[in-house]
Amino acid sequence: MTTNNWGRWGADDERGSLNLLTDDVIKAAAASITSGKVYSLGIPIQGQGVPLLDYRGTPMRLTLQDGTDDGAFAAYGAKEGTGAHEDVLVMASHTTSHMDALVHVYEDHKHYNGVPFSEMRALSGAAKLGIEKVGAFAARAVLLDIVKYLGADGWLEPGTMITAADLQGAAAAQGTEVRAGDVVLIRTGHLQMWWANNAAGTPEGFAQAGIGADAAEWLASMDVVAVGSDNAAVEVIPFDENDFLIVHKILLVRAGIYMLEHLDLAAAAADGSYEGVIAVSPLKVTGATGSPINPVFIA
Repeated sequence: MTTNNWGRWGADDERGSLNLLTDDVIKAAAASITSGKVYSLGIPIQGQGVPLLDYRGTPMRLTLQDGTDDGAFAAYGAKEGTGAHEDVLVMASHTTSHMDALVHVYEDHKHYNGVPFSEMRALSGAAKLGIEKVGAFAARAVLLDIVKYLGADGWLEPGTMITAADLQGAAAAQGTEVRAGDVVLIRTGHLQMWWANNAAGTPEGFAQAGIGADAAEWLASMDVVAVGSDNAAVEVIPFDENDFLIVHKILLVRAGIYMLEHLDLAAAAADGSYEGVIAVSPLKVTGATGSPINPVFIA
């Protein structure tokens, strides 16, 4: 049965599963830190050498000022030899490592909590459920290494569907437990496959390993706060049940559970760091459908 959290935290709620993160839940999460090792899960933001979707364009770092403007701050009292360099960043909000806002996807022309799709405007952005409603959060995180669990050689084959049984089996094999209020991180090896193929000059295809509908349903039933993966969309492509963005609809729309995409989970998995605390801080872009992130995982 599909988990539906509409109205669970009030008719006007715009934060969804983040309501599960009470002070006591976050304090308890700290007990999951055992080694103190810190992992950056974000991948670089650059114009090539990382997975990019054509329709989202190429992220650009443009120099706003540099040494050629030496002396420009003399009027402000800058001494000889003192200056500054600055950039302008131009990029899509869902480029490289990023977090989906609850307004990102709709079903039956409605977003989470029944918010109509018409609340999104081209000029002003989302009137409700924008990424700024997230603020920042920390939670217990569980990394499920499906590559290791299924005995794959480096990565799962494109199009491999990860089931609820796979998630449960990996958790049991690792001796980890998925709890309410957790962020679940699912390793498919997709980024390692992409980088290997890119180095070999082999273009990425459409298919990707990821979770199917029953895995999403199980995660929603467990009351997790967010689901992250190292692939482009968390979910398997081609889409389960031939239903475009079905996992996004189950998690974002129906359950109000956030999605974190293109996370680099390889280092933590290699160390066997399966439990810890994750801290996520999306940019507070008013009305945005998502934001670049560089999550920090402390095991």
